[in-house]
Amino acid sequence: MFDRGLNLTLQAIRRQLTAMPHYLYLIRLIHHQTKRAFPGERLWTAAQLVHPATVRFLRVRNREGCDVYIQPFAEERNPGYILVDLDLTGPAVVETMRSNGHDPCVVLQTSHGNLQAWVQVSVTPIEPAVASRVGKQLADVYGADPASTDWRHLGRLAGFTNQKPQRRNWRGHSPWVKVLHARAGLAAQGAALLEAAAHHLGSPSNLAQFPLPPLPAATHTNAAVTTATAATARIYASWLHRLRILERFPQPDWSIADKWIAKELLQRGTPAPQVATILRGGSPGFPRQHSHPDDYLRRTLACAARELEASPFPGRDLFLHNYGQTHAPGS
Repeated sequence: MFDRGLNLTLQAIRRQLTAMPHYLYLIRLIHHQTKRAFPGERLWTAAQLVHPATVRFLRVRNREGCDVYIQPFAEERNPGYILVDLDLTGPAVVETMRSNGHDPCVVLQTSHGNLQAWVQVSVTPIEPAVASRVGKQLADVYGADPASTDWRHLGRLAGFTNQKPQRRNWRGHSPWVKVLHARAGLAAQGAALLEAAAHHLGSPSNLAQFPLPPLPAATHTNAAVTTATAATARIYASWLHRLRILERFPQPDWSIADKWIAKELLQRGTPAPQVATILRGGSPGFPRQHSHPDDYLRRTLACAARELEASPFPGRDLFLHNYGQTHAPGS
């Protein structure tokens, strides 16, 4: 039997998840009247979240008074998506965000006159302090809720009702959370936001002291980890091309290549944990012969940061001169 309500909720969820792709999502159910979270925090893939059985379960909890919240999940880091809670700012602010290069990938209407926007600023997870700072920057610029700027703040999942009594319409009905805009993609000025946040938080040498993310464990989420690794590998490969490393050196010293790419990324304000993720996922054969990969990454980042403070690229030209004498291809 066709269930129109279930179908509409499924459509809304699909639109939101398609526009903010990730390998795992954290779902939290909070009963509005008691303020208590439904037991357990659930991690689901997109495919699991749009399964009819999952949606039916969430719809029942929603009817019982639970608000349904979501965040792309990246363990102890921000997944690259920043929530901007645009309560009472009006829809015109979204156009202003687009014109400023802070294009939201998702805009939700959570009740009449209240919006939530998700802005993707990175394809890889970012350090919590950096993410919180970016959230504060966007809140300050667009008059968003300053209490919703922390790095792991949850947003609403489309297709469910907002259970806050003060949001009910004149008939006393709870409003539906609707998708107003959904289009996947990085914000044009996302890198600039990260750079400004990193600059605010400290110098490159300080960035190198951030704790590194752990190596991914072999779990049932291996396919998701593979997807994330593919994204970091593309970033690493793009810098190999931009620096012409393989063109100059058919058999490069990958430790030196890692340092060059780390310097390029740090110089552009990429947080150190994100740089480490890119090296780990993109450097060919990593961890290669390194018996302590995390220590290698810390030393590489620290060395890159020190050289940046002394001079942008003091060792690259010397390496090109010496190493290129015997390894450079014929002209």
